[in-house]
Amino acid sequence: MTFSFDAYVTAALFDRSGQAIFALGDGTVRFEDGASVEAHPNGAVLCACAHPSGEGVVTGGDDGRVVWTRSGSAEPIGAVKGRWIDAVASSAASGLIAYAAGKELHVRDAADKTFERLFGQESSVSDIVFEPKGGKRIAVATYGGVGLWYARVAEQKPQMLKWAGSHVGLVWSPDAKFIVSSMQEGQLHGWRLSDAKSMQMGGYPAKVKSMTFLHNGMLMATSGSHGAVVWPFGGANGPMGKSASEVAYDEGGMTTRVAATPARSLLAVGRDDGRIGVMNLQQSHMEKARQEKGAPISALALSADGGRLAWGDEDGNAGVALLPAL
Repeated sequence: MTFSFDAYVTAALFDRSGQAIFALGDGTVRFEDGASVEAHPNGAVLCACAHPSGEGVVTGGDDGRVVWTRSGSAEPIGAVKGRWIDAVASSAASGLIAYAAGKELHVRDAADKTFERLFGQESSVSDIVFEPKGGKRIAVATYGGVGLWYARVAEQKPQMLKWAGSHVGLVWSPDAKFIVSSMQEGQLHGWRLSDAKSMQMGGYPAKVKSMTFLHNGMLMATSGSHGAVVWPFGGANGPMGKSASEVAYDEGGMTTRVAATPARSLLAVGRDDGRIGVMNLQQSHMEKARQEKGAPISALALSADGGRLAWGDEDGNAGVALLPAL
């Protein structure tokens, strides 16, 4: 099943029911069943994540609004006048939603419309992620490192994981032991949270725009190279002192997006020429999920069971594909 949305595909994801959802640069949210909702009538969707309930999608726009969209409805969650919403995140465990606008981190409770927390960073926030276990803490990527906040505590100072440079993307390992940031340059930087010991993870020919954990958190895959770069995260030291490997290598182009099923070893790789491959890292075979070339892949997701793939590109083409057993 393919679509032509005529707008940049900002994000693709699967909701709890297994339906694919696409958030677009024209401000709309499109559903696999054909439904279309104007989440941001006066702007573009800049970021998106699943709602804590698993139903629908939370989007942030350049209109300063944060919206929960389900098929047939768009419910405002928050707004920051005159600012762009640069990042959104949610936690099914805590029921919280967080969004960033400039130097501000906002936290809302999906079950309590009166709850709100506002935290200020010294520099602009580029990305945010909740702690996987319990969702009680939030990590923010900013200039000079990563800040850690307790999501519900009103008066506090963040714990800063410092490293010089601009940090633009974040992932938190499923066991909550490590945080990894992507930087403006072609490198990653990580921290072991038990002692704040840091680690450099460099060698990328391009900026890393996409990171994901798989194989029960034992591996982390990223974009930013000719294939998917895979880092080992087993043991107490994670990737410290270890080297990464590269899979799905193709010197004809670059990987722009990766997606995975956390509990399995299934990895999807989207490229800058529009092609998409899916492979089980415990095997060597790469299944071609999209063979035709086109605009760079800008959004990529695998369903929870690994049976379906959702994708979108910079020209507004998108699709949902049924995958073979891998």
